[in-house]
Amino acid sequence: MIKAGIIGGAGYTGGELIRLLINHPDVEIAYVNSSSNAGNYVYEVHTDLFGDTDLRFTSEVSTDIDVIFLCVAHGDAKKFLAANPMPSSVKIVDLSQDFRIKGTSPEGTGFVYGLPEINKQAIQTATQIANPGCFATCLQLGLLPLAANGLLTDELHITGVTGSTGAGQKPTTSTHFSWRSNNLSVYKAFEHQHLKEITQSVVQLQPDYKHSINFIPYRGDFARGIIANIHTKFSGTEEEAVELYQKFYAGQPFTHVSTQNIDLKQVVNTNKCLVHVEKHGEYLLVMSIIDNLLKGASGQAVQNMNLMFGIPETAGLKLKPVAF
Repeated sequence: MIKAGIIGGAGYTGGELIRLLINHPDVEIAYVNSSSNAGNYVYEVHTDLFGDTDLRFTSEVSTDIDVIFLCVAHGDAKKFLAANPMPSSVKIVDLSQDFRIKGTSPEGTGFVYGLPEINKQAIQTATQIANPGCFATCLQLGLLPLAANGLLTDELHITGVTGSTGAGQKPTTSTHFSWRSNNLSVYKAFEHQHLKEITQSVVQLQPDYKHSINFIPYRGDFARGIIANIHTKFSGTEEEAVELYQKFYAGQPFTHVSTQNIDLKQVVNTNKCLVHVEKHGEYLLVMSIIDNLLKGASGQAVQNMNLMFGIPETAGLKLKPVAF
C-alpha cells in the first residue's frame, strides 16, 4: 500500500483528496495535517465524510510516507518544504501554483508539470509534481491538439465561467451565497494567473506561437465546474478538427471529444474533461468542461500519483457524474 500524507487537509481540495484516497484500492492515508483543526475528526470539517472515516487532523508532519500532497495556499508550498525537507524517497504532489512555471523550483529539485495529456512519460519517472491549475487544465485541454499540429496561427479569444469553490473555502464578498446567487461577474480580465501555465504548454507544443491569449474569466452562480469557450481562426473543416482532436486524445482515459454539445453536469463529480468543437465561418469554436475540484485539482493529483507509482492511471478515479 502507498502511504500518503496530506498537508492543508481542511480546504476544498484537501477534502476532495481525502474522499478519493479513502476509497483508493492502493492507498492508505497516514495523516491529514491541519494545525487549526488538530485533534478534530476529519468529518467534523468535511461533513460528507461522516460514516466513511475516523481520521483525525494532526499538526504533526511525518516523513514515514511514500507520497505527500500539498493542498496549501499559493506561496505556502515553498515555505512548507523549506521548513520540512522531504527525503528523496518521498514523492511530492503540490496543488499550489508555486512550482508550475519552469525555473521556479528550488535548486536541486525538478518539479514536472503534471498535465498527463502532454507530460505522461515525464510524470511516470518524476518524484515531484506541480499539479496544474483548474482554469489552466480546462483551457489547455481545449487548445493543445491545435498547438501540437502547429495550427494556432492567430490570437486566441477565451471566455470561461467557474464555480465558487474555485475561490477556496474561506468566505469572501464574491463567494457569499447572497452575492453569487443569480449573479455573474468578470474578474482578472486578460490578467489571470493561469495564463502563464497555458502559454508555457502551448509553446511547449508549438514553439513559434507568438500571438495574444485573450482570456475573460467569469464567476458563476454555481458551486463547482468550469466551462470555457475558445475561438480562433482555423482554415480546416469541422470534420478535420474533430478528427484531429480525437486522434490527439486517443488513449487518454479522462479526456474525451464529444460530437454533441456539452454541459457541466456531464463532468461534475468526475475526473473527466469533455471537449466539443464546431466550425463557424473562418473560426473554430472549442468548448471544454471540467470539475474544478477534481480534474482541475485533487482528481488530477491522484491521477499523477497513480502514474508516478506505476499503478493503473484510473485507479480510485472511476467516478460517476451527478446527473440531477
